[in-house]
Amino acid sequence: MGTTTPPRTLAEALRARDDESLAGLLRARPDLLSPVPGDITQLATRAGTRASVVRALERLDRFALQAAEALAVAPDPAPYETLLGLLTGDGQDDGEQRDDVGAAITEALPGALGTLREQALVWGDDDRLRLVRTARELLSPSPQHPSPTGLGPTVAEATAGMSPGRLQEILAAAGLPATHDPVSAVAALTGLFTDRARMGELLDTAPTEALAVLDRLVWGPPYGEVTPNPTAPVKWLRDRGLLLPVSTRTVVLPREAALHLRAGRAHRTPEPRPPAVAAVAERDPQAVDSAAAGQAFLAVSTVEELLKHWNGGGPAVLRAGGLSVRELRKTAAALDVPEPAAAFWVELAYAAGLLASDGEADERYAPTPASDEWLEAPAQERWVTLATAWLTATRTSGLVGGQDAKGRALSALGPDLDRSAAPEVRHRVLALLDALPAGTAPDPESVLARLRWERPLRGGATEGTTDLRSRIALWTLNESELLGVTGRGALAGQTRALLTEGPAKAAGLLAPLLPEPLDHVLLQADLTAVAPGPLERPLAGLLGTLADIESKGGATVYRFTPGSVRRALDAGQTAADLHSFLATHSRTPVPQPLSYLIDDVARRHGHLRIGAASSYVRCDDETVLGEILADKRSAALRLRRIAPTVLAARADPTSLLDGLREMGYAPAAESADGDVLITRAGAHRTPPRSAPAPVPEGPPVPDTTLLGAAVRAIRAGDDAATVVHARKDTAAPAAPPGALPRTTAAETLVTVQAAAMTGSAVWIGYVNAEGTASQRVIAPVRVEGGYVTAYDHTADEIRTYPLHRITGVAELAE
Repeated sequence: MGTTTPPRTLAEALRARDDESLAGLLRARPDLLSPVPGDITQLATRAGTRASVVRALERLDRFALQAAEALAVAPDPAPYETLLGLLTGDGQDDGEQRDDVGAAITEALPGALGTLREQALVWGDDDRLRLVRTARELLSPSPQHPSPTGLGPTVAEATAGMSPGRLQEILAAAGLPATHDPVSAVAALTGLFTDRARMGELLDTAPTEALAVLDRLVWGPPYGEVTPNPTAPVKWLRDRGLLLPVSTRTVVLPREAALHLRAGRAHRTPEPRPPAVAAVAERDPQAVDSAAAGQAFLAVSTVEELLKHWNGGGPAVLRAGGLSVRELRKTAAALDVPEPAAAFWVELAYAAGLLASDGEADERYAPTPASDEWLEAPAQERWVTLATAWLTATRTSGLVGGQDAKGRALSALGPDLDRSAAPEVRHRVLALLDALPAGTAPDPESVLARLRWERPLRGGATEGTTDLRSRIALWTLNESELLGVTGRGALAGQTRALLTEGPAKAAGLLAPLLPEPLDHVLLQADLTAVAPGPLERPLAGLLGTLADIESKGGATVYRFTPGSVRRALDAGQTAADLHSFLATHSRTPVPQPLSYLIDDVARRHGHLRIGAASSYVRCDDETVLGEILADKRSAALRLRRIAPTVLAARADPTSLLDGLREMGYAPAAESADGDVLITRAGAHRTPPRSAPAPVPEGPPVPDTTLLGAAVRAIRAGDDAATVVHARKDTAAPAAPPGALPRTTAAETLVTVQAAAMTGSAVWIGYVNAEGTASQRVIAPVRVEGGYVTAYDHTADEIRTYPLHRITGVAELAE
């Protein structure tokens, strides 16, 4: 501890630490820095507040938490040997506690105790260990909040308020000498329960049914209900103090008796070692990397297809935010994936800043300008962008389809999908996979068991039947395979590089594993085209416009239809352009049926012209317009002939176009000048949008610079509050601790001027404009114009103070 005198308070224990140890405390518990404590006493007070202690306990692993729980039921203070005994037991449990577990506890306890000390949950030397009061209250037993150890109150706590006469009856039934002093009576009963020999003799006389009652209570909960006329076994236990009354209908097994029955152990199953992550398969690392690379390429292609699908303006934004169930289902069908996978891809694109709402009155989702830059990047860089966004995102797509705390459905892209624990869990799961040999696929259940050991209290925050951290971990394993972070269940080499060496290294390792884009397709006589691999972007873009994707896999099959050809013509292509495109990029001759299809659709394309009247149809062939008017399907368009070659409609041009196309015609839209309007994909983009910022989990961990400044400020404030101050007038009485120094204005001016000349620090009392008084340690730099400019050690910055607000000044003692 750095001192020969044991600390009497947590503040004294913290004051005895060195700067590195204080920085370690602030790093482990960053909530203590908001705002920076004024001195060590404030730091100790804040470290003992309920909210801060709860956060600290949630960050403990299972064994460190078990050590804290054992201290909560141990005497205060407790020596190290007592704590060790509560964890290992007294060895009288007939071999139930294995020797290897006891050795593991003995080996692991110093580290767990060091963690508790570092986080200021435990203080004091090994012979006087103290758990901070708030932690003891949180972990101590009570009828409303049973102890995590399953132990009840002590004999002294359970008999508080019991009449002396009742205590005498218990002593007599237990075979103990009578005493009229209640304190002595409690001590005698406690001594009986802690004496292994005498306690064994007492239990040897117990009825078998009474021992069965004790077996039900020994590992908790220690409370039981009794009737006004209890059974004989319960009465036998109650008469001898093995069950003590809590209320008229409730009894409790006292802690000392339970510890005897447990062979001295506070926990049924101490867990000093973290459970190992088990392997289910050992695979060739190269095969793992190749499988992951193939999935990574598919992930990039899927996000590309999503952006293309929403290119001209995606689905509408719900009033409450998010994507409707119907639109998610349509997106899943377009991507040919299940709805949960569609939600994952949509959320991933959103997290990467590739999708956002356009902010218009009729708000819709659409690609962002950043998506155009992403599409132009090499495939390996695009995958790194997606993987990095996934690692840091707090949005959790696995929640889509569930309900929030108020019973409202959670929708994709909705406002309630952020879970601040998600990034930490993802990184931890991948770190566990990274620790396995290359090519090793882990057992998911063993991964969950390890995470529960590392954060047992955090795992207690449940959403549904399984704790949230475990659900996020399972989603992480599934999403890793979807995204190509893992291959065949094992962590890929490029992912290891991304986690340890950065994006550039990961992209470099992934690039050779990705398939080379092709510049050709194979046209078939059945109006299909086969792409034997990934296509170059310009080829894939135009082919995706000219044909519909029929199937995906190692090879992609495209089908040409009248609708798909018309779509290409609407995008500004001519029949000659399409013939040339197919002849250039096909390794097989262009089939005659495909040429006929293109020519036939092109001949009819634009024969009808659509404009705004609300809208109109014009055609040089009067017969065609007559057919349209005679067709019953055109009734909904409310058409009427206004000239031999013109029909007017009340429907808007878009609805009129769609209606005539459903009737089998191939109209083209035209401008006010009579020119054919070309509709191109990708016309709709949102304004520039940044990717959604992850929701932080508590205060951020401070960097080294901030920690150093905070420690210096706390030390300076502590010096100002506790340092012995020198006075020039030795006859004058010393100022009481904490009181502001008092000097005349002339003395103040002379002292700060001298300090400025010598570069020394002084102690001042200062009253700000709001009338708040404080003590500060400053090093004056300049004194002029009624102000003193000085380095304030307390605030760790340069400040200027009006001299008239300084109540007094004193030199610091050597």
